[in-house]
Amino acid sequence: MGDSVARDMWLVVEPLHAVTYFAPECLAAHREVGLKGFWMGYFGGRAAPLGAAPAGVVEATFYGFHPARVRRAVPDAWGFASPEDILRVRGTAAAAVLRRLAPGIDGVAASAAAQLARAVAAADGGGRPLFAANRDLDVPDDPVEALWLMCTALREHRGDGHNALLAAEGLSGLEANVLASAVGTVPAQRLRDSRGWSEEEWDAAAEALAGRGLVRGPDATGAGRDLRASIEDRTDALAAPPYRALDDPEALYGMLVPFARAAADEMPFPNPIGLPRPS
Repeated sequence: MGDSVARDMWLVVEPLHAVTYFAPECLAAHREVGLKGFWMGYFGGRAAPLGAAPAGVVEATFYGFHPARVRRAVPDAWGFASPEDILRVRGTAAAAVLRRLAPGIDGVAASAAAQLARAVAAADGGGRPLFAANRDLDVPDDPVEALWLMCTALREHRGDGHNALLAAEGLSGLEANVLASAVGTVPAQRLRDSRGWSEEEWDAAAEALAGRGLVRGPDATGAGRDLRASIEDRTDALAAPPYRALDDPEALYGMLVPFARAAADEMPFPNPIGLPRPS
């Protein structure tokens, strides 16, 4: 796997985590605990490790969502379901989905979760609030739930680092979405709809990026593509250190590939995450 360890592991960790956003069992669990609608379930479920966080904290840590989309869900979410109640159901529901999609996952879950737990323990939480919040949760006794939680912590570790790089490059959350679309990662309409931006706001951000020489019309310029590639490479570099705690990351990757492929069946492609279908 060489220098690509972080990218390769993301390709298997992300689909195992992301069932929480797409699978009917997970959406139903959010409703049953009291959350209202998809977006309250999304923000409540993902932000619950932070506690009853105010809207500004969720807006800052999630990066890229329209503030109004966040504020329609938070802090109201905590009045319908406490973070503790949400945390109680989200991992259980995700584990049920993984067992449905990948019946053999119980045979590897305990070993894989233990190995990923070593990576989580080795990771630096500085500047990574979503990672640190998930890292500090109690590890479930159920091995598939534990595997899901370790995948969740590591994907948030990567995401926190990615957001720091976007901010360092002077890219707002909206501009980061526009640039991702311009390089062909995710169609513009899908990103606008999922992140809550209007066409007028999107066009204004594109104009700002054009002023920096990063986009021309709907497409990225060479400079824009270079910047996006640099951010992705540096994201991989920041995400890599935890995996150095593993004795054999390539074997773990191979163990998880078939289950990641199965979990990906619950996801749309293309998706707002920018995740390609596991190969």
